[in-house]
This record gives sequence, structure tokens and C-alpha cells, in this order.
Amino acid sequence: MFFLLSKVFWFFIQPLNLTIFLLLAGLIAATIGRRRLAVTGSVLGFLILALSTWTSLGAMMLNPLEERFPRPPLPQKVDGIIVLGGGFEGAINLARGGYELGSSGDRMVETAILARRFPEAKVVVSGGHGSFFIDAEGDADTASRLLVPLGVSADRLVLEDKSRNTYENAVFSRKLVEPKSGETWLLVTSAFHMPRAKALFDKAGFPTVPWPVDYHTSGKEGVGLFRDNPIDSVQNTTIALREWIGLVAYWLSGRIDQPFPAPGG
Repeated sequence: MFFLLSKVFWFFIQPLNLTIFLLLAGLIAATIGRRRLAVTGSVLGFLILALSTWTSLGAMMLNPLEERFPRPPLPQKVDGIIVLGGGFEGAINLARGGYELGSSGDRMVETAILARRFPEAKVVVSGGHGSFFIDAEGDADTASRLLVPLGVSADRLVLEDKSRNTYENAVFSRKLVEPKSGETWLLVTSAFHMPRAKALFDKAGFPTVPWPVDYHTSGKEGVGLFRDNPIDSVQNTTIALREWIGLVAYWLSGRIDQPFPAPGG
């Protein structure tokens, strides 16, 4: 139920969709003579789209998330590497059978690098098909087509292909690998996603070393107009809004202990 509600809620609240719904509501209100409602809907829709596209709002919302877990020194010994899904273009790979990387493809690139640096470490790819509206291939199903040719032997791969969200990433991965006391596992995911991911793995009883990748901000954007191209700006706003809502939702549901998890917290 949590998965279904989260997907439906996000469909309506993400900036581009919300803008469309507000403009549509304004248009309907205008056709039935509700001028004030029409103006309100249209103005709100325009403001959401303008702030998301033309300002540094998205970067400013993302930066605190990306700075929360700095990358630590690389451990001398690593027993396993866990990479969370989201790095592949699932719909395209399902249709074409390839390994096209998406906007979070750095997760997979970094995993391949770490796997070569620690040749004895297990590599867990956690990510099933988590889209509610789009038919796509989960990252765990795609990963071997990329990682094996890059030098990661198939017997090192542990493919967790059932999870649909980060909570299930943590729970299912722990059940699958049963980490032992004293082992060192690196958790690889996008920097903006690390606070929620690390808190969920901790809650699941799976100690990990956070290894953030896929940064979207430089930390120097500041308040301003036209600091990035419009497509990247609206994407940053969308990602940031989703992540902050996710943190609050997971906290309120008891799945994490803090609304904004921190190292050692």
C-alpha cells in the first residue's frame, strides 16, 4: 500500500505534472465563468514552472542532501559493494536488450571501478522494476550485461531484482547476503539519495560505509536566475522535491528515525 500511495501521490505532485493540472484547472474554471479560480490556478502553475526552470531553486534544495554524507577515505579492505538501482534506462533496455545508462549512471560506473579495485568483494546490484506506470527492466536484470564485460566476473555478482523502492533495497539486500559482523560493505548511490538510503540500511541492520556518487550540484550555485539550462534546472527541482518528500514520508511511517539523517545519527 505504501508503494502504491507513494507512486500515485508523486504523479500528481511532481512539478511538471502539477503545473499541467493547475493550468488545466484554470482553463476549466475560465470556461465555467469562475474567473478568480482561473487566475489563481494559472498563476500558481506559472510560478511553479518558472521557479523550477529559471531559478537555482532545485540546486539549492539538492545541495544540503548532497553535502550530508561526505565521501570517506577508502577502506583498506572491502567485503562487498552494494549499488542501488536507478542507473539504467530500464524501458529502453527492456526493448533493446542493451545497457543504456540514465542520469544516475555514475552509480554503475563507480561500482565497476570499485569492483576492479577490490577484486575479492561481492557486488550486489539491488533494484527491481519500481515504476508504476512504465514497463521497464530492473537494474539487477541489466547489470551483468554491463559489469561482466567491464571485468566483474559473474560469480561475484549478487542480483537483487525484487525491490521497488529504497526500503525494499535495504531489507531484501540484507536477507540476500546476510552480512557478518566485522565486514565492510560500501553503499553506492547518488549523493542526494544517500541520507535516506543510509538510514534505511542502518534501520534494516545492515551496516554500510556511504560512498556517494552522481553529484548534481557544485555547492556554489547560490540564489539566482538562469544558473543552469532549463531542462537540468527542472530535473534538479523534481529530484530534490521527491527526495525531501521521501525523507519526511519515511520518517512519519517509522521507516527511518530522523527526518534528515546524518552520519553517526
